[in-house]
Parts: sequence; structure tokens; C-alpha cells
Amino acid sequence: MKKIGIVTTWFERGAAYVSKQFKETLEKEYEVFIYARGGEDIAMNNPDWDHRNITFGKRYSYTKLDLINLSHFKKWIKNNNLEVVFFNEQHIWDPVLLCNNMGVLTGAYIDYYTNDTVRFFGLYDFLVCNTLRHYSVFNWHPQAFYFPWGTDLNVFNETQMKTGNRDKIVFFHSAGMNPYRKGTDLLIKSFSKLNHSKSKLVIHTQINLNKFFPEIKKIITELSKNGRLEIINKTVTSPGLYHRGDIYVYPTRLEGIGLSIAEANACGMPVITTNNPPMSEFIINGVNGHLIDVYSKNKRKDGYYWKESHIDEVHLESILQEYCENIGEIKQRKKSALLYAKEHLSWQKNSYGLIKAVKGATVLEDKEEVIKQIRAYKKSNGFKLYITNIIVYQKLKKSIKNLLK
Repeated sequence: MKKIGIVTTWFERGAAYVSKQFKETLEKEYEVFIYARGGEDIAMNNPDWDHRNITFGKRYSYTKLDLINLSHFKKWIKNNNLEVVFFNEQHIWDPVLLCNNMGVLTGAYIDYYTNDTVRFFGLYDFLVCNTLRHYSVFNWHPQAFYFPWGTDLNVFNETQMKTGNRDKIVFFHSAGMNPYRKGTDLLIKSFSKLNHSKSKLVIHTQINLNKFFPEIKKIITELSKNGRLEIINKTVTSPGLYHRGDIYVYPTRLEGIGLSIAEANACGMPVITTNNPPMSEFIINGVNGHLIDVYSKNKRKDGYYWKESHIDEVHLESILQEYCENIGEIKQRKKSALLYAKEHLSWQKNSYGLIKAVKGATVLEDKEEVIKQIRAYKKSNGFKLYITNIIVYQKLKKSIKNLLK
């Protein structure tokens, strides 16, 4: 059996679940090995994550990003006789250059890039894009493949669909570790203005929202006091808490994919989300949910390629109100969401052809120019700014996490 390695963050977060889905697909014909790189939390001794073929890289601080000890990494490749190494969100290019020098076929899952770094992805032998938005940037690559994202329907399905009270509507939202990016504040403000007594908002978060959003603490307190807002602050493994709500509301400012959108839809929840890709690639307005108008856009501070989208809060409020006034239609809307997810959002279906693409990929020749460009960029002020921006972003995430423990 051929052997493939996946280099990834590896603990309870979205990027790791992406790697898990790739792992489970590739295991049909490959023996898969995970290299859990440094720079983030780890799942060592966690039975959900720490099992056979998992190697934990040398640990580094958040400010070291995805830095990899090259000696340790090289031994991992050699000891496991890896023929392919697949990277998930790799910011530092040295491990990829090492693989190229070793003659190992390299691939990357596309998620994070800036205007300056797009061209450097020519260092990889193949690329996998799970959204049309990403593919539109990388379709110049001779071995770029598009496989629309989907979720695991063995985990996320109608068994998680909320049943019960048909006289009250429950909106559900997942804030995770980054409630700003996910638009949690915008949802709370919009929901507070609803003119409907038989509605409730349930938010799952992994941090304290009162501390994260002090400017809306009064609104949170008032809604909670009146029984209209329930906040669940803890880490929950998949399939999560989708069974707690009727409608999933996700006014996100920015997504690489938006995993929870497909997950919620597959659990029979219509999804209300931002009318911008990639969200609008998964939600068809009026079919499996509704799209919120975008009021404005701005560049993110870390220099990410795509801009943040800020939704029109008045439009979100009107969509929520429409759902409340048409409670009788929720049952049919749930069925429509479920049917759409089964047809279009199944990873089992959408990843068909992935193994064939990987097996058919070949080592690209003539990489000298891109290697020169990468080496020149590493010496430039642009690279220093790129690293500084990401470090600031990562340190901010860490400081917030530590503050809210």
C-alpha cells in the first residue's frame, strides 16, 4: 500500500477536521500518517486524536507559527517511507523545499494565502481547492484540482435534527474560538431587535462572550435574563449541538470554507449566512437557507487575500423576523435543507476522484524560478511584514484565549 503524510494542526478545531476528512478518504488506498506540527495546541493523549500513525512535531510557541524542525520532519518522512506529503495551511516554505530536495511529491490544501504568496504555490506538485473562490485564484497551476467541500453524512444527518415545540423557533449559532470573525456580535444585536416573543437564540462558544464583547454585555445580560438567549460555553466534539436549534444563523465576516454551514444543513437546518463566497457556494437563497446582504468590505490586518464582509444588520433582522412570522413553514424548510445537503454537500460524493487525482499527480519540473522567488521574498521587507502580521494575529488569538480561560 502506498504511503502519504499529512502535515497539519491536530486538535479540536476546524483545520484539523478538514485534515481528518482528507485522511479518511485517502485511507481507502493509502496508509496515512499525520505530522502534528508545532505552534498550536496539541491533542496528545486525547483518544479522539492521538492514535496510530500520529507523530507530534517539536513544540513551538504561537509566535513560531507553523515552524517545523526540519531534522525531525525529515526523519518522519524517511522512517515512514512516504511517497507523498500533503500540507494543510503551511505558511513557512522550508519543509516544502525539503520535500522537493528529497524527491517527494508534495500537495497542498488551499486555505490561507496573500497577494504576495499566491505565486509561491507553484512549489507544490498539486493543489486541492474545495471552493470555487479558491480555485479561481489557483487554476493557473497545472495540477490544481477542485473538489467541492462536503461534510460527513455518517456524522451529520437527520438524527441530529431538532424536533419538538412547533410554536417556538430556536435560532442556533456556533461562535467557536473566534466570535468576531463569525459575526456573533452582529447576530446578538440583530436578534435583540426582533419583535417576536416566541423566539430564542442558542449560542455555542468556547470563550466568554461578555469579556470578548464588553460593548454588548448589557444586551447579552438582558436577553439571557428574559430567557431569550442561552449561551453554552464549552468544547463539544462532533456532531456538536446542532440538535439544539431549528435554524442555523452564521453572519460570518470571513471564511476559508465555513465547515459549520455544511454540517448544519446536513442536520436539517436551513442556514442564514453572508451573501458572499464561499458561503454563497453552499447556500442557495430560498432553497436551503437565506443569504444576508453585505453592507461593506475591508482588508484584514494580517493581509489575507480576501476581504472581510460586514453584513447589513437590518437585512439580517428582517430575515430572522420572516422566519418567526412563518413558523408553520419551518418543517418543510428543514426537509428542503436536508434534501439539498444529501444531494450537494456530501463529502463522500464530492471527494470522489480525489484519490485518482493524487495518484495521477506527478512531480513538476522547472521549479527553479519559483524557488528563486521564494528565497528572494524571504529576504524582503514584504516577508517580514507577512510574518509580523500573522504573528500579531496569532498572538492576539492566544492572548484572548488565555484571558478567557
